[in-house]
Amino acid sequence: MGEEYEDEELEEIKRRKLAEMRKRLEEEKARRAQIEAALRQILTPEARERLSNLRLVRPELAQALEEQLINLARSGRVKIPITDDFLKRLLSEIYEQTHRDTRIEIRRK
Repeated sequence: MGEEYEDEELEEIKRRKLAEMRKRLEEEKARRAQIEAALRQILTPEARERLSNLRLVRPELAQALEEQLINLARSGRVKIPITDDFLKRLLSEIYEQTHRDTRIEIRRK
């Protein structure tokens, strides 16, 4: 009887965890759909394609950039639609700010 009770309890825990994971997944899908809808409104197709390519290579940078672009558009600080050229300049500026030149210097005595 004790083992049967433990099995039922374990199954209940599994069901709750699964339901929680499904709920989180649905929330993430809904959030992603909202972001995509906003990006469709503020980016040209070429700029959206560039952002999609960036998302494949550097997902954390793409996510931060998406949020920043949406905030800039909502506050009216950028001209809409955001073009591919503007996005390239923005990415270039980000690269310049974050890129560090690594030099290895060998000194011989």
